[in-house]
Amino acid sequence: MCASFTLLEPSARNPQKLEKIVQVLMDQVERGMDFQGNAYSLFQTAIVLEDKVRERTRTLQTALRELEKTNQALTIAKEQTETAQTRLMEAVESMCEGFAHFDRDDRLVVCNTKFLELLPGIHAVVRPGVRFETLSRWTNDSGLILDVDGEPEEWLQRRLHSHRNPAHPIVVRLSTGRWLQVRERPTRDGGTVGIYTDITELKLGEQRRREQELAEKSVLLQSTLDNLPQGVSVFDRHAKLVAWNDRFVDLLALPDWLVRPGAAFTDYLQFRSERGDFGRHADVAIAMRLEKLRQREPMKLEQTLPNGTVLDVRRDPMPGGGFVTTYTDVTERKEAAQQLQEAKESLERRVAERTGELTQLNIKLRQEIFERAAIEEELRLAKGEAEEANLGKTRFLAAASHDLLQPLNAARLFVTALSERPLGGKEREFASRIDSALESVEALLGTLLDISKLDAGAVAVEKADFRIGDLLQALTQEYMPRAREAGLDLRFVPSSVVVRSDPALLARVLRNFLSNAIRYTTSGRILLGCRHRGGRLRIETWDTGVGIPGGAIGEIFDEFRQLHSQETRREKGFGLGLAIVKRIARVLGHTVDVRSQPGRGSMFAIEVPVGCLAHSLPCREFSGAIPNDNLTSALCVVVENEKSILDGMRELLEGWGCSVLTVEDGRTATLELARRGRAADIIIADYHLEDGLTGTAVIEHIRSSCGKAIPAMVVTADRSPELVELMRREGLHLLKKPLKPAKLRALMSHLLS
Repeated sequence: MCASFTLLEPSARNPQKLEKIVQVLMDQVERGMDFQGNAYSLFQTAIVLEDKVRERTRTLQTALRELEKTNQALTIAKEQTETAQTRLMEAVESMCEGFAHFDRDDRLVVCNTKFLELLPGIHAVVRPGVRFETLSRWTNDSGLILDVDGEPEEWLQRRLHSHRNPAHPIVVRLSTGRWLQVRERPTRDGGTVGIYTDITELKLGEQRRREQELAEKSVLLQSTLDNLPQGVSVFDRHAKLVAWNDRFVDLLALPDWLVRPGAAFTDYLQFRSERGDFGRHADVAIAMRLEKLRQREPMKLEQTLPNGTVLDVRRDPMPGGGFVTTYTDVTERKEAAQQLQEAKESLERRVAERTGELTQLNIKLRQEIFERAAIEEELRLAKGEAEEANLGKTRFLAAASHDLLQPLNAARLFVTALSERPLGGKEREFASRIDSALESVEALLGTLLDISKLDAGAVAVEKADFRIGDLLQALTQEYMPRAREAGLDLRFVPSSVVVRSDPALLARVLRNFLSNAIRYTTSGRILLGCRHRGGRLRIETWDTGVGIPGGAIGEIFDEFRQLHSQETRREKGFGLGLAIVKRIARVLGHTVDVRSQPGRGSMFAIEVPVGCLAHSLPCREFSGAIPNDNLTSALCVVVENEKSILDGMRELLEGWGCSVLTVEDGRTATLELARRGRAADIIIADYHLEDGLTGTAVIEHIRSSCGKAIPAMVVTADRSPELVELMRREGLHLLKKPLKPAKLRALMSHLLS
């Protein structure tokens, strides 16, 4: 231990010395006086001197008392300082680390015994006031510090710099085998405090762990090398062998004395050169390899050994020096490449041989292509003719249906007029049977025409968003009389869901479902409702009818296919309703489903997509109800170019109490109305008239002549969608031939009301 301390002790003074001082001062005063003065002057001077002496004495006494207090305080401070220094030295000595304190001039102030023990031999130069640079230079010159990077003087300058600018701890290795960690911190007065900690055990532990990790990595590396399919050798920066695998030894057939740790790379090259691995130019091969090694450049080459083995040799330098060489046996790959080359040459010969054959074959193929092109052209023409024939068939059916429906319409009108007249029992029965037969013929012709149009793709689909509940309610009201007549309970489940479909075609499908349900249900009930299926709505009809056998469900959609006999169905049908359903569903893109149990009933369903509420429109269906039969004395103008239909309409309408004016064109109608001096109450006009006239033009002409918007309707056998759209735009009601008298009467009453 060394320390440097300086203490200040105050000197003590007593009153006797003060009296001597006063006496001396008085003598000096007396000697300086004018001895020639008179007695009074002397007396006066003595008085003044006495006052001054008394005043100075009081001042000195006060100073002495203050000095005595100061001496007592200094004594206490000295004792406290000595106690603090003692405790500080005891604390410093009790530290397990070395401690050294240097002042602002880098001179040693104090250090402990541990500091001297950690730096053996330094006690020879340690003394209070020695400079830090002197101590550092001694540790460097004495060889106490190991692992000095660079020149000793450079290390000393770095050490002094880190001492003057303390930041991170410094770790030094001593020649005694110990490790020290030096932590330095600046003090408030500009000095430096250093803590020297012995971390030898920590370093040794780290070294043991490092050695263990290196050993484990070495084992892992060796295991990895031994499992590689290539031969591998590793040389360090001194070109000494440090690692290899068995594949390296086997491929190159090296002796044991050459494959050992520390074997020189030059010995390896010399052995292989003498064995003949490098051929006749071994010196050039060795020089090239050594030059690549000196330049630290990678090397890649292919080498064939005397035993025929072909090696792919790759040598790459390592970052810390040294290099790694891999040896891959590519003999099989070379042989395969050779075989591929031979196969290629053989294939080229065969290709040349086949080329001539293909040339002849191409000539034949061209001839066949020309023939096929001619055949395809013939097929295209035949297809066009078939499509034209199909369209012609559709047009023929439309025209034929129009011509057929016209006399049917007249017959229905006459039969209805006849039925409404007083007849005998037999005649009334005959009229009823005629009406039933005409209705069956009408239904069959209409169904055949619809099937023809659906097959030909002539049906225009007009999808819209509408509330399905309106359609279900209208259909229920339409079929309610038939259900009640059959003794069945027909109900529907209201729904506010908006769907997207063609309202007319969808209504046609549901009408077929309801007609079949009434036809094949002898007792019980029929339910019409909807179910949600994700983004689609499933519209279902349930009945308690005779049901369908499981194996026959697929047959019911065929034309003229009826599974049940006349005894098991209520009404006669043609077996075409479900055939139309199948075609309409295909046109709309909807799915039809059937489930049935014999004796328990059936369920028919169609799935439609859900629509958008914002764009939905109510589905308006004319119910056929007669709100008020006000046809009596109504003047009806009937425009028709068929004489039989005009006569039938006159008989029918006059039977209802109407005043009828039958004409073949609008000009005759206006002249007759002018002659009668009154306007028509309602106009019933056929659409297709003579000379290209249309019913809409005639209605407009009559309305213009009468000067009023007379209620009007158009009747026609034309079932084209374009005509339906035209009537919708003109705001006219459309009835299709053959006319249903009940529907005609209901519509007339509705318009006249």
